[in-house]
Amino acid sequence: MCGLAGELRFDGPSADVGDLSRMTHCMVHRGPDGDGLWSHGPVALGHRRLSIIDLSPAGSQPMVDTQLGLTLAFNGCIYNYRQLKEELEARGHRFFSTSDTEVIAKGYAEWGTHVVDHLLGMFAFAIVEHASGRLVLARDRLGIKPLYLDHTRERLRFASTLPALLEGGGTDTSIDREALSYYMTFHSVVPAPLTILNGVKKLPPATVRVVETDGSFTDTVYWQADFSRRSDRAGWSDDDWQDALIASLRTAVERRMVADVPVGVLLSGGIDSSLVVALLAELGQTDLATFSIGFDSAGGESGDEFEYSTLVANEFGTDHHRIAIDSSRLLPGIDAAVAAMSEPMVSHDCVAFYLLSEDVSQHVKVVQSGQGADEVLGGYDWYPPLAGIPRGDAVEEYSKVFFDRRWPALPSLLNAEWMLDHDAPTGFVTRQFARPGADTAVDAALRNDTTINLVDDPVKRVDNMTMAWGLEARVPFLDHEFVELVGSIPPDLKLSDGGKGILKRASRGIVPDAVIDRTKGYFPVPAIRQLEGPYLQRVRDALTDPAAMSRDIFNRAEIDRLLANPNETRTTLGSNALWQLGLLEMWLQTQNIR
Repeated sequence: MCGLAGELRFDGPSADVGDLSRMTHCMVHRGPDGDGLWSHGPVALGHRRLSIIDLSPAGSQPMVDTQLGLTLAFNGCIYNYRQLKEELEARGHRFFSTSDTEVIAKGYAEWGTHVVDHLLGMFAFAIVEHASGRLVLARDRLGIKPLYLDHTRERLRFASTLPALLEGGGTDTSIDREALSYYMTFHSVVPAPLTILNGVKKLPPATVRVVETDGSFTDTVYWQADFSRRSDRAGWSDDDWQDALIASLRTAVERRMVADVPVGVLLSGGIDSSLVVALLAELGQTDLATFSIGFDSAGGESGDEFEYSTLVANEFGTDHHRIAIDSSRLLPGIDAAVAAMSEPMVSHDCVAFYLLSEDVSQHVKVVQSGQGADEVLGGYDWYPPLAGIPRGDAVEEYSKVFFDRRWPALPSLLNAEWMLDHDAPTGFVTRQFARPGADTAVDAALRNDTTINLVDDPVKRVDNMTMAWGLEARVPFLDHEFVELVGSIPPDLKLSDGGKGILKRASRGIVPDAVIDRTKGYFPVPAIRQLEGPYLQRVRDALTDPAAMSRDIFNRAEIDRLLANPNETRTTLGSNALWQLGLLEMWLQTQNIR
């Protein structure tokens, strides 16, 4: 897990190493253990290293393989790198390191862009072919690792974070009105390739982009999630599904222990992270460090789930750390979390992950997390209303239960110049739901949430907040083989027992029943959900800042109404509407976007 950056010029000059150095330095938090720059005429790569596999200098990046004529910068972890190394050695390749980075380089030399089909893991990488000058960019199947792009007629710049691109200078920072419509409608998710800024795009997940020296490029989508039934599993019983699910998850968890440093677990006390701990215990893991977080209560909402995380830690004998966040850390933590965001992310979980990661990074460099289970296994309350809905009605029913607000409500919130002339969010969901590979309305929603919402909300949130402290987070529920299996499970098995029924039944006898039978919890930060005092003032300051007044995105009368009653208006999913607006302005101002 690291940070990468690069530039490829199309107009003749050499790549600007000074700009690239600033971009790379901007990501020191992602890679505090080392840095490197490499340039060759019009192309240059930069890297910040977090040493996880092959801690020696041989694993440093950008990695230059003179024999192959390749240079590589890589962010992520390849869990099957040892097996691939053996296979490549059998094919005649010789290695100078024990890193997973070199495996990608040798794999590219052997299989070309099809190397991605061989990789089990999370990754974003850039490969430069010395002879041709061609640049190859790739991102993992489920978008766990980010890659941001600033592509103009003169040059392409790319980086692991959006702020790193801004640090390089010259990026168009005007606001993309279509992306703004997604942010305000689609639960603050802006799907790839868009970002909130016109000048920055995201390489979509499961995509390989080959960029030629003249700036032209071709994209190949190398994997797609399938949420439909398989004929070879038509006769499976509930027990068969449970056994297969646990076996696949056990493999995913075991894969994510690959490291040359200790690996801990973020233990919320919910079924997902608790099952990860239980499976590691089954695999013989001892002295496992686990971590949970708690905040002060506010507005009648509890701020911690220590009861359940402690129960699991005691059950499996982990080295458990209960991290109680003093209220004095929360307000500065909000500003710091916003600064760590590559894009505006409205979830109050961000500050929780940020502060948790700060403390966890003092103990370990790698953790596993239960993120993703709700999306792939139907754990959210907007899925049951879709059960039995005709496939043709799925878009409308999904929009009713998921969208923060429908299109007709936007003109009362956004000023006219920021409004599109068409309902882009509904159009996007309509196109996604129309794709083959999702049998029912529930399947279509689960596929959409797994491949779109999950990528640009929870997964991005975990990556940004953990990497703000040089902490690598691994997500076994997003092992692509596990997702392929779970996608084929009939929806009724997922939605049973109040959601994630198949997982709950499969977990009986593995994790304590009290964890399985508890009411679904969240990563609570009550002070943000219930805005008052200094937290409300922080939002007020953002929305009345001269930059916000000049930008004039929001209807002032509506802002005044929300500020007068800050906890009254909620989105469809119960989020604080005022926080959603304030967060956008806080992020724009933090990035000095005017």
